[in-house]
Amino acid sequence: MSSIQEQIQEIEDEIRKTQCNKATSHHIGRLKAKIARLRDEVEKKASAKGGGEGYSVKKSGDGTVTLVGFPSVGKSTLLNQVTGAKSEVGAYEFTTLTVVPGVLEHKGATIQFLDVPGLVKGAASGRGRGKEVIAVIRNSDMVIFLLDVFQPKHYEVLMDELYEAGIRVDQIPPDVVIKKKDRGGVQIHTTVEMDLDEETIKAVLDEYKIHNAHVLIRENINVDQLIDVVLNNRSYVRSLIVVNKVDLAYPELLKKCMETYPGAIYISAHEGTNIETLKEAIYNQLGFIRVYMKPQGQPADMEEPMIVMSGTNIGDICDRLHRDFRRKFRYAQVWGPSAKHPGQRLGMEHTLEDEDILTVIIQK
Repeated sequence: MSSIQEQIQEIEDEIRKTQCNKATSHHIGRLKAKIARLRDEVEKKASAKGGGEGYSVKKSGDGTVTLVGFPSVGKSTLLNQVTGAKSEVGAYEFTTLTVVPGVLEHKGATIQFLDVPGLVKGAASGRGRGKEVIAVIRNSDMVIFLLDVFQPKHYEVLMDELYEAGIRVDQIPPDVVIKKKDRGGVQIHTTVEMDLDEETIKAVLDEYKIHNAHVLIRENINVDQLIDVVLNNRSYVRSLIVVNKVDLAYPELLKKCMETYPGAIYISAHEGTNIETLKEAIYNQLGFIRVYMKPQGQPADMEEPMIVMSGTNIGDICDRLHRDFRRKFRYAQVWGPSAKHPGQRLGMEHTLEDEDILTVIIQK
């Protein structure tokens, strides 16, 4: 019997040979679902064997950023420039053999920086300590793709590796809800016009032995996104592209790189060029908001806001205030952009917005 990797290769070959059209879309969807299921199987078996997958890194601060790049692209030098941490710097590959943390303080936010061993092609399969590095990335709020100005195409390799590892860069989870049932078959309800047909959706669900379910889809998704929802083990992170060693590049090369990656930040970690611009870009990309705390019956503290990332809800704030606040929570009051009226009473699931004022009421 062929190995799982051989099965995956055979299915990939079949997908490549199959012409994609309306008649074959559900067949291709089923094949993609089968590949994802087999890869998930491989991952679970590898995790069950142990072997120290992942570094032990405790998240701290208001946001966690991981530096991702090929070996010797300048991650350690950049970490030292941005945070003052002491990460070993050397002109040879795989200098960083452990995770080196640093802290960036910017505009009142405390941002944890992690320098991990350089990723190489095949990292998602475990090459070059890839699985350990990817485990750290999955737990980050943002990745910085640090590219060598002489090797900018490494970006595509890095993106492919993260995608293969179940990390979705600059995406948000699809607005799809799948509720399994005991009977009644698969019922699909959509609120938008869909490119995916019902036959393809049911074929994907069937691959995962989901034969009875209510499926609600609120956005136009593709088959890969549907598979992500079914697997429910994807990690969604923000990103920033940073191109290093611009001090060594000739003008024509730099111009070509800027045309390829117009939204990137161009720096020299060695010379310290554009580091302040990078700090500002990191802060903005993390999407921080300010929440002002107001103790019950007292004025709000408008001098020192709590810095949190966009999407933070009242429950998240409770966790940061005290470990007992979530358990003892009664209700909250909010004044500001996210409240329908001043002092609105709200629960822990309410998402806060920039410059909200918050009072948390707990059981005595």
